[in-house]
Amino acid sequence: MGDYKHLAIVEFKDNAAVDEILKGMEKLVSEIDYVKTFEWGQDPEGQDILRQGFTHVFLMTFRDKEDCSAFLSHPSHVGFSATFSAAIKKIVVLDFPSALVKAQAE
Repeated sequence: MGDYKHLAIVEFKDNAAVDEILKGMEKLVSEIDYVKTFEWGQDPEGQDILRQGFTHVFLMTFRDKEDCSAFLSHPSHVGFSATFSAAIKKIVVLDFPSALVKAQAE
């Protein structure tokens, strides 16, 4: 079994301070050791019919489900979640054990 992933796909509200939220996310994951890796991206050019309003994706990797749970219940995450949630128009969240099919070439 591979790592455990936490994926969020987001549409922010029009008035959201997205840059500040992104800085907050980066600070949060850098301070909590349960997070192995953190990636985020924005789709500024996707076809609206395909992305259904969603523009940002956040992906965190954990060693296992227990580390993901510990992160989600960590006081810093709980505190940041209020700010993050207030800025969201729509969100999809998936937590899953990953099955690595092809690793990055060395």
